[in-house]
Amino acid sequence: MNLLAIWLGKLVLLALRAAGRRGTALPGLVVEKAFPRFLARRLARLPLGVVVVSGTNGKTTTTKMVATVLAQRYRVLTNDTGGNFVRGVITAVVQQSSWRGRTPADVAVLELDEAHAVRFCQVYQPDRLLLLNVLRDQLDRFGEIDTTAQLLGTVAARTTRHVVVNRDDPRLVAVARELTAEVSYFGVAAALRPQFPTDEEMYGGEVAISELKAAVELLALELGETTELTLRIGDAEESLTLHAEGAHNAQNAAGAAALALTFGLDAATITAGLRAVQPAFGRGQSFNLAGRRVVLQLVKNPAGFRQSLRTVPGLRPAATVIAINDDYADGRDLSWLWDVEFAPLLQGNSGRLVTTGTRAADMAVRLHYDGLTADRIDPDLAGAVQQAAADVAPGETVVVFSTYTAMWQLHQVLARLTGTELR
Repeated sequence: MNLLAIWLGKLVLLALRAAGRRGTALPGLVVEKAFPRFLARRLARLPLGVVVVSGTNGKTTTTKMVATVLAQRYRVLTNDTGGNFVRGVITAVVQQSSWRGRTPADVAVLELDEAHAVRFCQVYQPDRLLLLNVLRDQLDRFGEIDTTAQLLGTVAARTTRHVVVNRDDPRLVAVARELTAEVSYFGVAAALRPQFPTDEEMYGGEVAISELKAAVELLALELGETTELTLRIGDAEESLTLHAEGAHNAQNAAGAAALALTFGLDAATITAGLRAVQPAFGRGQSFNLAGRRVVLQLVKNPAGFRQSLRTVPGLRPAATVIAINDDYADGRDLSWLWDVEFAPLLQGNSGRLVTTGTRAADMAVRLHYDGLTADRIDPDLAGAVQQAAADVAPGETVVVFSTYTAMWQLHQVLARLTGTELR
Protein backbone atom coordinates (compact mmCIF):
# COMPACT_ATOMS: atom_id res chain seq x y z
CA MET A 1 0.00 0.00 0.00
CA ASN A 2 2.80 2.44 0.90
CA LEU A 3 4.62 1.54 -2.31
CA LEU A 4 1.53 2.35 -4.37
CA ALA A 5 1.16 5.69 -2.59
CA ILE A 6 4.76 6.64 -3.35
CA TRP A 7 4.45 5.61 -6.98
CA LEU A 8 1.25 7.62 -7.35
CA GLY A 9 2.86 10.72 -5.84
CA LYS A 10 5.99 10.39 -7.96
CA LEU A 11 3.94 10.05 -11.14
CA VAL A 12 2.06 13.25 -10.30
CA LEU A 13 5.40 14.97 -9.68
CA LEU A 14 6.72 13.78 -13.04
CA ALA A 15 3.59 15.08 -14.76
CA LEU A 16 4.04 18.48 -13.12
CA ARG A 17 7.70 18.64 -14.16
CA ALA A 18 6.76 17.74 -17.73
CA ALA A 19 4.29 20.63 -17.68
CA GLY A 20 7.04 22.96 -16.45
CA ARG A 21 5.48 23.39 -13.02
CA ARG A 22 6.84 22.94 -9.51
CA GLY A 23 4.18 21.62 -7.15
CA THR A 24 4.40 21.06 -3.41
CA ALA A 25 0.67 20.58 -2.81
CA LEU A 26 -0.88 18.60 -5.68
CA PRO A 27 1.11 15.35 -5.31
CA GLY A 28 0.39 15.37 -1.58
CA LEU A 29 -3.29 16.08 -2.18
CA VAL A 30 -3.62 13.15 -4.58
CA VAL A 31 -1.84 10.75 -2.21
CA GLU A 32 -3.82 12.03 0.77
CA LYS A 33 -7.13 11.38 -0.97
CA ALA A 34 -6.14 7.94 -2.23
CA PHE A 35 -4.21 6.76 0.85
CA PRO A 36 -5.40 8.73 3.92
CA ARG A 37 -3.15 6.89 6.39
CA PHE A 38 0.04 6.99 4.33
CA LEU A 39 1.69 9.90 6.13
CA ALA A 40 1.11 8.63 9.67
CA ARG A 41 2.41 5.16 8.80
CA ARG A 42 5.49 6.50 7.07
CA LEU A 43 6.42 8.92 9.86
CA ALA A 44 5.90 6.23 12.52
CA ARG A 45 8.77 4.28 10.97
CA LEU A 46 11.34 7.01 11.72
CA PRO A 47 13.49 5.86 14.66
CA LEU A 48 14.08 9.41 15.98
CA GLY A 49 10.60 10.72 15.26
CA VAL A 50 9.45 14.08 13.97
CA VAL A 51 10.58 17.65 14.67
CA VAL A 52 8.12 20.45 13.86
CA VAL A 53 9.23 24.07 13.39
CA SER A 54 6.52 26.72 13.60
CA GLY A 55 5.89 30.40 14.32
CA THR A 56 5.07 33.54 12.36
CA ASN A 57 8.46 34.33 10.84
CA GLY A 58 11.57 32.33 10.02
CA LYS A 59 10.11 28.84 9.66
CA THR A 60 11.68 27.91 6.32
CA THR A 61 15.20 29.10 7.09
CA THR A 62 15.16 27.66 10.62
CA THR A 63 13.90 24.31 9.31
CA LYS A 64 16.85 24.27 6.92
CA MET A 65 19.18 25.13 9.82
CA VAL A 66 17.85 22.32 12.01
CA ALA A 67 17.95 19.82 9.14
CA THR A 68 21.51 20.78 8.20
CA VAL A 69 22.76 20.56 11.78
CA LEU A 70 21.11 17.19 12.43
CA ALA A 71 22.44 15.91 9.09
CA GLN A 72 25.92 16.06 10.62
CA ARG A 73 24.95 12.85 12.41
CA TYR A 74 21.60 11.57 11.12
CA ARG A 75 19.69 10.98 7.88
CA VAL A 76 17.09 13.74 7.67
CA LEU A 77 13.78 14.01 5.84
CA THR A 78 12.67 17.63 5.47
CA ASN A 79 10.40 20.05 3.60
CA ASP A 80 12.70 23.08 3.79
CA THR A 81 11.49 24.68 0.53
CA GLY A 82 8.32 26.06 2.08
CA GLY A 83 5.60 23.43 1.43
CA ASN A 84 4.35 23.88 4.98
CA PHE A 85 0.88 22.33 4.79
CA VAL A 86 0.14 18.64 5.46
CA ARG A 87 -0.01 18.05 1.70
CA GLY A 88 3.39 19.66 1.34
CA VAL A 89 4.78 17.24 3.94
CA ILE A 90 3.34 14.28 2.03
CA THR A 91 4.95 15.58 -1.16
CA ALA A 92 8.31 15.88 0.63
CA VAL A 93 8.02 12.28 1.85
CA VAL A 94 7.21 11.08 -1.67
CA GLN A 95 10.09 13.06 -3.20
CA GLN A 96 12.60 11.75 -0.69
CA SER A 97 11.47 8.12 -0.93
CA SER A 98 12.79 5.66 -3.49
CA TRP A 99 10.75 3.96 -6.20
CA ARG A 100 11.13 0.81 -4.09
CA GLY A 101 9.13 2.50 -1.34
CA ARG A 102 11.98 3.17 1.09
CA THR A 103 12.38 6.44 2.96
CA PRO A 104 16.07 6.64 3.98
CA ALA A 105 15.73 8.84 7.07
CA ASP A 106 16.20 8.66 10.82
CA VAL A 107 14.29 11.83 11.66
CA ALA A 108 11.90 14.26 9.95
CA VAL A 109 12.34 18.03 10.34
CA LEU A 110 9.17 19.72 9.15
CA GLU A 111 8.15 23.33 8.75
CA LEU A 112 4.44 23.76 9.40
CA ASP A 113 2.14 26.75 9.06
CA GLU A 114 0.59 27.58 12.44
CA ALA A 115 -2.94 26.52 11.49
CA HIS A 116 -1.89 23.47 9.50
CA ALA A 117 0.38 22.35 12.32
CA VAL A 118 -2.79 21.73 14.33
CA ARG A 119 -4.16 19.57 11.53
CA PHE A 120 -0.83 17.76 11.25
CA CYS A 121 -1.07 16.84 14.94
CA GLN A 122 -4.33 15.07 14.19
CA VAL A 123 -2.39 12.87 11.77
CA TYR A 124 0.81 12.47 13.80
CA GLN A 125 1.90 13.86 17.16
CA PRO A 126 5.39 15.40 16.85
CA ASP A 127 8.16 14.27 19.16
CA ARG A 128 9.82 17.70 19.28
CA LEU A 129 8.66 21.23 18.55
CA LEU A 130 10.55 24.50 18.01
CA LEU A 131 8.44 27.65 18.54
CA LEU A 132 10.04 30.76 17.02
CA ASN A 133 7.74 33.75 17.55
CA VAL A 134 4.20 35.11 17.42
CA LEU A 135 4.00 38.34 15.45
CA ARG A 136 1.30 40.28 13.68
CA ASP A 137 0.70 38.73 10.27
CA GLN A 138 -1.80 39.30 7.46
CA LEU A 139 -5.02 39.79 9.42
CA ASP A 140 -7.29 38.81 6.54
CA ARG A 141 -5.63 35.38 6.43
CA PHE A 142 -4.44 34.62 9.97
CA GLY A 143 -6.64 36.68 12.28
CA GLU A 144 -5.49 38.30 15.50
CA ILE A 145 -2.15 37.50 17.10
CA ASP A 146 -3.66 35.80 20.16
CA THR A 147 -5.46 33.38 17.84
CA THR A 148 -2.08 32.39 16.38
CA ALA A 149 -0.70 31.86 19.90
CA GLN A 150 -3.64 29.58 20.72
CA LEU A 151 -2.96 27.50 17.60
CA LEU A 152 0.69 27.08 18.59
CA GLY A 153 -0.42 26.21 22.11
CA THR A 154 -2.52 23.37 20.71
CA VAL A 155 0.46 22.02 18.78
CA ALA A 156 2.72 22.31 21.82
CA ALA A 157 0.22 20.44 23.99
CA ARG A 158 0.26 17.53 21.55
CA THR A 159 4.06 17.34 21.35
CA THR A 160 5.23 14.24 23.18
CA ARG A 161 8.89 14.77 24.16
CA HIS A 162 10.43 18.24 24.07
CA VAL A 163 9.36 21.79 23.19
CA VAL A 164 11.97 24.50 22.54
CA VAL A 165 10.63 28.02 23.06
CA ASN A 166 11.80 31.57 22.35
CA ARG A 167 12.07 32.94 25.90
CA ASP A 168 11.81 36.54 24.59
CA ASP A 169 8.27 36.06 23.27
CA PRO A 170 5.83 36.34 26.21
CA ARG A 171 3.00 34.62 24.38
CA LEU A 172 5.15 31.56 23.77
CA VAL A 173 6.43 31.56 27.35
CA ALA A 174 2.80 31.52 28.51
CA VAL A 175 2.21 28.49 26.27
CA ALA A 176 5.26 26.73 27.72
CA ARG A 177 4.00 27.06 31.31
CA GLU A 178 1.07 24.77 30.53
CA LEU A 179 3.01 21.89 28.97
CA THR A 180 3.70 18.39 30.24
CA ALA A 181 6.50 17.80 27.70
CA GLU A 182 10.04 18.85 28.62
CA VAL A 183 10.70 22.53 27.84
CA SER A 184 13.92 24.42 27.11
CA TYR A 185 14.51 27.95 25.87
CA PHE A 186 16.62 30.00 23.47
CA GLY A 187 17.04 33.76 23.49
CA VAL A 188 19.24 36.78 22.88
CA ALA A 189 21.46 38.65 25.33
CA ALA A 190 19.95 41.67 27.08
CA ALA A 191 22.11 44.10 25.11
CA LEU A 192 20.69 42.72 21.84
CA ARG A 193 17.04 42.58 22.84
CA PRO A 194 16.05 45.95 21.26
CA GLN A 195 17.05 44.52 17.88
CA PHE A 196 14.46 41.74 18.23
CA PRO A 197 11.17 43.40 19.23
CA THR A 198 8.07 41.49 20.15
CA ASP A 199 4.81 42.61 18.59
CA GLU A 200 4.07 45.08 21.39
CA GLU A 201 7.65 46.39 21.42
CA MET A 202 7.56 47.00 17.68
CA TYR A 203 4.66 49.39 18.24
CA GLY A 204 6.27 51.33 21.07
CA GLY A 205 6.06 49.04 24.08
CA GLU A 206 8.89 48.81 26.61
CA VAL A 207 11.52 46.16 25.89
CA ALA A 208 11.23 43.31 28.43
CA ILE A 209 14.24 41.25 29.50
CA SER A 210 13.50 37.61 30.31
CA GLU A 211 15.02 35.98 33.41
CA LEU A 212 14.51 32.46 32.06
CA LYS A 213 17.70 30.47 31.54
CA ALA A 214 18.35 29.78 27.86
CA ALA A 215 19.96 26.56 26.66
CA VAL A 216 21.33 28.65 23.77
CA GLU A 217 21.80 32.42 23.80
CA LEU A 218 22.83 34.84 21.06
CA LEU A 219 25.61 36.81 22.75
CA ALA A 220 27.01 39.02 19.99
CA LEU A 221 26.04 40.07 16.47
CA GLU A 222 27.77 42.08 13.74
CA LEU A 223 25.99 42.87 10.48
CA GLY A 224 27.96 43.95 7.43
CA GLU A 225 28.86 42.19 4.23
CA THR A 226 28.55 39.03 6.34
CA THR A 227 26.57 38.08 9.44
CA GLU A 228 28.96 37.36 12.31
CA LEU A 229 27.60 36.00 15.57
CA THR A 230 28.57 34.39 18.85
CA LEU A 231 26.36 31.80 20.49
CA ARG A 232 26.52 30.32 23.96
CA ILE A 233 25.55 26.71 23.37
CA GLY A 234 25.22 25.01 26.72
CA ASP A 235 28.42 26.04 28.50
CA ALA A 236 30.47 26.69 25.34
CA GLU A 237 30.84 29.91 23.35
CA GLU A 238 31.05 29.51 19.58
CA SER A 239 31.60 32.20 16.93
CA LEU A 240 30.66 31.74 13.30
CA THR A 241 29.84 33.41 10.01
CA LEU A 242 26.26 32.75 8.91
CA HIS A 243 25.54 32.48 5.19
CA ALA A 244 21.85 33.12 5.83
CA GLU A 245 22.19 36.88 6.26
CA GLY A 246 20.46 39.17 8.74
CA ALA A 247 19.83 39.63 12.43
CA HIS A 248 16.65 37.58 12.28
CA ASN A 249 18.61 34.58 11.04
CA ALA A 250 21.10 34.93 13.89
CA GLN A 251 18.15 34.55 16.26
CA ASN A 252 16.87 31.62 14.20
CA ALA A 253 20.31 30.00 14.53
CA ALA A 254 19.99 30.15 18.32
CA GLY A 255 16.65 28.35 18.10
CA ALA A 256 18.04 25.71 15.76
CA ALA A 257 21.00 25.13 18.07
CA ALA A 258 18.71 24.73 21.09
CA LEU A 259 16.67 22.14 19.24
CA ALA A 260 19.84 20.26 18.24
CA LEU A 261 20.86 20.11 21.90
CA THR A 262 17.79 18.00 22.62
CA PHE A 263 19.37 15.29 20.44
CA GLY A 264 22.56 15.37 22.50
CA LEU A 265 24.70 17.05 19.83
CA ASP A 266 27.73 18.93 21.16
CA ALA A 267 28.45 22.62 20.56
CA ALA A 268 31.19 22.02 17.99
CA THR A 269 28.97 19.76 15.86
CA ILE A 270 26.09 22.23 16.04
CA THR A 271 28.33 25.13 15.03
CA ALA A 272 29.76 23.17 12.11
CA GLY A 273 26.23 22.52 10.89
CA LEU A 274 25.21 26.18 11.19
CA ARG A 275 28.29 27.25 9.22
CA ALA A 276 27.18 24.97 6.39
CA VAL A 277 23.64 26.38 6.10
CA GLN A 278 22.88 28.13 2.82
CA PRO A 279 19.95 30.55 2.33
CA ALA A 280 16.61 28.81 2.05
CA PHE A 281 14.39 28.98 -1.02
CA GLY A 282 13.72 32.66 -1.81
CA ARG A 283 15.06 33.81 1.58
CA GLY A 284 18.28 35.64 0.78
CA GLN A 285 19.14 33.48 -2.22
CA SER A 286 21.59 35.07 -4.68
CA PHE A 287 21.60 34.78 -8.47
CA ASN A 288 24.30 35.91 -10.90
CA LEU A 289 22.38 37.71 -13.63
CA ALA A 290 24.75 38.90 -16.38
CA GLY A 291 27.43 39.67 -13.80
CA ARG A 292 25.08 41.39 -11.37
CA ARG A 293 24.22 39.84 -8.01
CA VAL A 294 20.44 39.63 -7.50
CA VAL A 295 19.35 38.82 -3.94
CA LEU A 296 15.79 37.61 -3.42
CA GLN A 297 14.16 38.28 -0.03
CA LEU A 298 10.66 37.12 0.92
CA VAL A 299 8.55 39.61 2.92
CA LYS A 300 5.04 38.97 4.19
CA ASN A 301 4.36 40.97 7.36
CA PRO A 302 5.61 44.10 9.16
CA ALA A 303 8.12 42.44 11.49
CA GLY A 304 9.62 40.27 8.76
CA PHE A 305 9.89 43.19 6.33
CA ARG A 306 11.55 45.39 8.96
CA GLN A 307 14.11 42.72 9.76
CA SER A 308 14.84 42.02 6.09
CA LEU A 309 15.37 45.74 5.44
CA ARG A 310 18.16 45.67 8.01
CA THR A 311 20.25 43.66 5.52
CA VAL A 312 20.32 46.61 3.08
CA PRO A 313 23.33 48.50 4.54
CA GLY A 314 25.49 45.39 4.48
CA LEU A 315 24.49 44.48 0.93
CA ARG A 316 24.99 48.07 -0.36
CA PRO A 317 22.67 47.56 -3.34
CA ALA A 318 22.93 49.69 -6.47
CA ALA A 319 19.19 49.08 -6.93
CA THR A 320 16.34 47.94 -4.69
CA VAL A 321 13.17 46.38 -6.09
CA ILE A 322 10.01 45.98 -4.00
CA ALA A 323 7.63 43.46 -5.59
CA ILE A 324 4.13 43.43 -4.08
CA ASN A 325 1.33 41.13 -5.22
CA ASP A 326 -2.09 40.79 -3.59
CA ASP A 327 -3.07 37.23 -4.46
CA TYR A 328 -4.62 35.12 -1.69
CA ALA A 329 -1.26 33.67 -0.61
CA ASP A 330 0.10 37.21 -0.19
CA GLY A 331 -2.93 38.52 1.68
CA ARG A 332 -5.45 40.66 -0.17
CA ASP A 333 -5.33 43.38 2.49
CA LEU A 334 -2.02 45.20 2.16
CA SER A 335 -2.59 47.70 4.94
CA TRP A 336 0.23 45.96 6.84
CA LEU A 337 2.72 47.81 4.60
CA TRP A 338 1.93 50.97 6.56
CA ASP A 339 3.44 49.35 9.66
CA VAL A 340 6.82 48.98 7.92
CA GLU A 341 9.28 51.84 8.43
CA PHE A 342 11.10 52.39 5.15
CA ALA A 343 12.78 55.78 5.55
CA PRO A 344 15.51 55.06 8.12
CA LEU A 345 16.44 51.77 6.46
CA LEU A 346 16.29 52.56 2.76
CA GLN A 347 17.12 56.24 2.43
CA GLY A 348 20.69 56.69 1.27
CA ASN A 349 21.31 52.92 1.03
CA SER A 350 19.05 51.59 -1.68
CA GLY A 351 20.43 53.02 -4.92
CA ARG A 352 17.77 53.09 -7.63
CA LEU A 353 14.33 52.27 -6.25
CA VAL A 354 11.82 50.21 -8.26
CA THR A 355 8.32 49.01 -7.39
CA THR A 356 6.69 46.14 -9.25
CA GLY A 357 3.94 43.53 -9.03
CA THR A 358 0.17 43.91 -9.13
CA ARG A 359 0.36 46.61 -6.45
CA ALA A 360 3.39 48.45 -7.80
CA ALA A 361 1.63 51.81 -7.80
CA ASP A 362 0.31 51.34 -4.25
CA MET A 363 3.83 50.50 -3.06
CA ALA A 364 5.17 53.65 -4.70
CA VAL A 365 2.55 55.70 -2.84
CA ARG A 366 3.53 54.03 0.43
CA LEU A 367 7.19 54.94 -0.14
CA HIS A 368 6.21 58.51 -0.94
CA TYR A 369 4.82 58.92 2.59
CA ASP A 370 8.24 57.94 3.97
CA GLY A 371 9.94 60.54 1.76
CA LEU A 372 11.11 58.07 -0.86
CA THR A 373 10.48 58.31 -4.60
CA ALA A 374 10.36 55.27 -6.87
CA ASP A 375 12.59 55.70 -9.91
CA ARG A 376 10.52 53.17 -11.81
CA ILE A 377 7.00 51.76 -11.37
CA ASP A 378 6.49 48.66 -13.49
CA PRO A 379 3.82 46.00 -12.80
CA ASP A 380 5.76 43.46 -14.91
CA LEU A 381 7.77 41.48 -12.35
CA ALA A 382 10.28 39.89 -14.68
CA GLY A 383 10.74 43.02 -16.74
CA ALA A 384 11.23 45.23 -13.71
CA VAL A 385 13.93 43.02 -12.18
CA GLN A 386 15.76 42.49 -15.46
CA GLN A 387 15.72 46.23 -16.16
CA ALA A 388 16.93 47.00 -12.64
CA ALA A 389 19.88 44.66 -13.19
CA ALA A 390 20.60 46.17 -16.61
CA ASP A 391 20.64 49.67 -15.11
CA VAL A 392 23.50 48.90 -12.72
CA ALA A 393 27.12 48.10 -13.47
CA PRO A 394 28.51 44.55 -13.53
CA GLY A 395 29.58 43.48 -10.06
CA GLU A 396 26.84 45.54 -8.38
CA THR A 397 24.00 44.14 -6.26
CA VAL A 398 20.24 44.33 -6.79
CA VAL A 399 18.07 43.44 -3.77
CA VAL A 400 14.51 42.30 -4.42
CA PHE A 401 11.96 42.30 -1.57
CA SER A 402 8.91 40.34 -2.69
CA THR A 403 5.67 38.94 -1.36
CA TYR A 404 5.01 35.22 -1.62
CA THR A 405 3.56 34.80 -5.11
CA ALA A 406 5.92 37.41 -6.54
CA MET A 407 8.84 35.51 -5.01
CA TRP A 408 7.76 32.29 -6.69
CA GLN A 409 7.44 33.96 -10.08
CA LEU A 410 10.75 35.78 -9.78
CA HIS A 411 12.56 32.70 -8.53
CA GLN A 412 11.39 30.81 -11.60
CA VAL A 413 12.48 33.64 -13.92
CA LEU A 414 15.88 34.06 -12.26
CA ALA A 415 16.51 30.32 -12.19
CA ARG A 416 15.79 30.14 -15.93
CA LEU A 417 17.89 33.18 -16.83
CA THR A 418 20.86 32.12 -14.73
CA GLY A 419 20.72 28.37 -15.32
CA THR A 420 20.11 27.71 -11.63
CA GLU A 421 18.35 24.50 -10.74
CA LEU A 422 14.75 25.13 -9.63
CA ARG A 423 14.23 23.16 -6.43
